[in-house]
Amino acid sequence: MTISEFEIKRYEKIVGQFIEKRRPTPNIRNQVDLAFRIEKQSVIIFEIRELWNQPGKKIESPIAKATYVKKTNSWKLYWQRADLKWHGYEPTSETKTIEEFLAVVEKDEYGCFWG
Repeated sequence: MTISEFEIKRYEKIVGQFIEKRRPTPNIRNQVDLAFRIEKQSVIIFEIRELWNQPGKKIESPIAKATYVKKTNSWKLYWQRADLKWHGYEPTSETKTIEEFLAVVEKDEYGCFWG
């Protein structure tokens, strides 16, 4: 079962506000920006920037992912390592709300999300 339309709208608003606070200034957003998408049970935060050797071509670099697990009514947290695979985020591998997920990403205790 997927996330309901009502929940999707709520998450879009909450995560959208979080992203808006972290976005770079408007004058450089054509070079680097921040965005998110909701795919099935997951919220994915990613950076958009120009490909260094192909100006005008944009690439997305994932930053953080939270996947909703209905059985436990919680969000599993992930970060993408250099191997381009999602790995569980430690020390906080799970949160109860999307707001808690965003707080963990904001704090970035070990520099996994923002470097």
